[in-house]
Amino acid sequence: MSKEKEVLLNEEIQADEIRCIGDDGKVYGIISSDEALDIANRLGLDLVMIAPEAKPPVCKIMDYGKFRYQQEKKQKEAKKKQKVIDIKEIKLSVKIAQNDINYKVKHASEFLEQGKHVKFRVFLKGREMGSPEAGVALLEKIWRMVEDIADRDKEPLLEGRYVNMLVTPKKKK
Repeated sequence: MSKEKEVLLNEEIQADEIRCIGDDGKVYGIISSDEALDIANRLGLDLVMIAPEAKPPVCKIMDYGKFRYQQEKKQKEAKKKQKVIDIKEIKLSVKIAQNDINYKVKHASEFLEQGKHVKFRVFLKGREMGSPEAGVALLEKIWRMVEDIADRDKEPLLEGRYVNMLVTPKKKK
């Protein structure tokens, strides 16, 4: 079975008895799959299994092509409403000069004004791994510089050799 065809149709339904529902909401009850297929053929529609796990399985008599078209239309509509979040990453080290911090914060504020999320990463080398507090302190210092234009999404946190902090643009009221 291919990925897009996850439902069983017409002759593919192997169950002896099924619970059958009409396209108009009419309940046919528990009938044999052959009987349901005959009803569907008489109406010029398809027999579609909608709940294979149920006992007995639930099938619906409907126009499958129309149903699939509506499903695809809903998916496209949902995709349009989705918002892609762009995350910019700014890498730092514990021994960074104040001038460099100012430069990186300036870039971060530009990204935040564009509506992008910014992830600050402090890389810990060698002995710096023994005291990750230095990385946390640096991120706290940076936070004080951007807190007027950003919200902190994630507190400074040690993850492997990095101390990470995620900031997002402030919500406009």
